[in-house]
Amino acid sequence: MRTRGMIKRVMTEMLRDKRTLALMFVAPLLILTLIYFLFQSSGSTTATLAVKNVDSTLQTALKNDNLKLKATTSDDSAKRIIRQHDYAGMLVQKGDKLTLTLANDDQTKATIIKSSLQAAQIKLKTKAAGAALQAQAKAIKQLSTALAAATKAAGITPATPQAGTAQAAGSTTYQTKTHYLYGDKDSTFFDTLLPILMSFIVFFFVFLISGIALLRERTTGTLYRLLATPVRRGEIITGYLTGYGLFAVIQTLLIVVFTMYAFKIQILGSIWLVILINLLLAMLALTMGLFISTFAGSEFQMVQFIPVVVIPQIFFSGIIPVVTMPGWLQAIAHIMPLYYGAGAMSQVVEKGAGLSAIWPDLLVMLAFAAVFLLLNVQTMKKYRQV
Repeated sequence: MRTRGMIKRVMTEMLRDKRTLALMFVAPLLILTLIYFLFQSSGSTTATLAVKNVDSTLQTALKNDNLKLKATTSDDSAKRIIRQHDYAGMLVQKGDKLTLTLANDDQTKATIIKSSLQAAQIKLKTKAAGAALQAQAKAIKQLSTALAAATKAAGITPATPQAGTAQAAGSTTYQTKTHYLYGDKDSTFFDTLLPILMSFIVFFFVFLISGIALLRERTTGTLYRLLATPVRRGEIITGYLTGYGLFAVIQTLLIVVFTMYAFKIQILGSIWLVILINLLLAMLALTMGLFISTFAGSEFQMVQFIPVVVIPQIFFSGIIPVVTMPGWLQAIAHIMPLYYGAGAMSQVVEKGAGLSAIWPDLLVMLAFAAVFLLLNVQTMKKYRQV
């Protein structure tokens, strides 16, 4: 009987809490639907490879649906050409020697280029071997005919054809040397995703901690007592942001330093830009967490907002290439704050981008933070009772 009473109480409380029911039953369906459309995308990853002085036969063998070739005659270094045009790599030929330079900031594109080059050389060798076999067969046939004629005409030695002297087109054996602008041949997908994951970790934990902290201030009555004093709403929000922000700064620095030394991440750009981006993400997550917490009636509900607010951010942060998504999903990506933070991080870490290249992303993050800050000030009105 007591157990039945407990069950009845829990069921009654849950049925009365419409918001919790919606988050429990509707949110999972929304997330599953989003995942469905993300992974049903018909787009495929395409790598662009710059080629210089490469044999036409090799270029023809290289072409496939996932690899685009861009011929160049520029005397600039491969690094400059790749960075300037955002190519996935560059192939230069001198004689029978090939020099392949890979940006290596996207393991999928690097794999496409390496596998395409390997397949092209195999294709050319197979074609050359087939042509050589045909030449050998023709020479043997000529030799057989000549021997038959010599048998009939005694004392006459026929001229022996030179078997195997024909060189098939495309039989050149290329020697390939590969360079990497980011990482090395042992780089994994984790190395590519690490800048994105670092941004997400900073964003997620600051969002969660700040949201629950303000929620606790409300549930314990501290916020209402503050609002009963002459303290202004803006001063309260500024105090919360500064107080929690100091801890967010320490957390951000700890994550960045740990990632650098524990995982030995290679940072091509400025470490100060990496710290700046993560600090902006932390500030954005702080203002966003404080705002979202106003819609939660309990810590349980605050946690349930994570699938709705936070998880979609990771989908559009670059883990799944946004350019391969349908147009309407790409539009959704551009309203996700983490899209800009993770994009800027990848640019700095993997491509060595400077402030001039990422300032639009930084401005967008500042704009998001300013909007959530204003919303926080406005939502404080409903808590002031005097």
